[in-house]
Amino acid sequence: MSSEPVPVVVVGGWASPFVTRVCIALKLKGVEYEFLQEAVGKKSELLLRSNPVYKKMPVLLHGGLPVCESLVILQYVDEAFPGSSILPPDPYRRAVHRFWAEYADAKLHTALRTMRGMVPGGDKADPAEQVSAALRQLEEALAECSGGKPYFGGDDVGFLDIVVGSYIGWFGAAERIAGLPVLDEATTPRLAAWASRFCAHEAVRDLMPDTDRLVEFGEVLRAALAANASPRP
Repeated sequence: MSSEPVPVVVVGGWASPFVTRVCIALKLKGVEYEFLQEAVGKKSELLLRSNPVYKKMPVLLHGGLPVCESLVILQYVDEAFPGSSILPPDPYRRAVHRFWAEYADAKLHTALRTMRGMVPGGDKADPAEQVSAALRQLEEALAECSGGKPYFGGDDVGFLDIVVGSYIGWFGAAERIAGLPVLDEATTPRLAAWASRFCAHEAVRDLMPDTDRLVEFGEVLRAALAANASPRP
C-alpha cells in the first residue's frame, strides 16, 4: 500500500528572494507544495505561530512542522527529500559554499534595499558600490567553486547558486529604481553569464520574479513605508 504524501507548504511572499530560493530548491527536488502568499504589510497568524522568534518569512511546513530561516530551509530540503544533492557531498566544499552564502546575504540584502529606496533618506551610491564590490568577490568565488563548470554547484544548480541567484530579479529592479548599474558584464563577466544560465534553468525560469513587477512592488512598499513614517493626526 502506498502512503499519502506528507503535505508541504511554503508561507511567504512572491517578491522575497528568501522565499524564491526555497521554491527553487523544492522544484529542483521535484517536490510539490502549496504556496500561501502573505499580504503586504500584514503578517498572518500562521506565520506568527510558525515562526514566533523572528516572525519572518519564509516558513516551510512539512507535515505541519515548521522550518524557519531560508538557509536552514534549503539544508532541510536537501536532507528531507530524495533526489540530487543541493549541497556538495564533500564536507570542505559544503563549508565553503555555506561561507559564501552567508557572505552574499550579509553584503547584498541591506544594500539592495537601500538602492531600492527601502531605507528612508539612504544614499544610493554607497550601497551600489557595496553591491558591486560583493559581486566582484562572488565572481572570484564562482571561478573557485565551479571548477570551470557552468554553476557554483558544478554541472548543475546547487545551494550557492540558489542563494546568490535569488537576488537576480532585484538586481534588475535596483538598477531601474536607483539608475545605477548592479550586475555589470564589463566588471563581472563570468557572473553575468552565470546569471543568464541560472535564470534559464528549468527549475528557475518560472519562479524568478519579473523586473517590471518587482519595480511596481517596490513602489507599493515605499508608499507603505512612507505612510507608516508619517506623523498621525
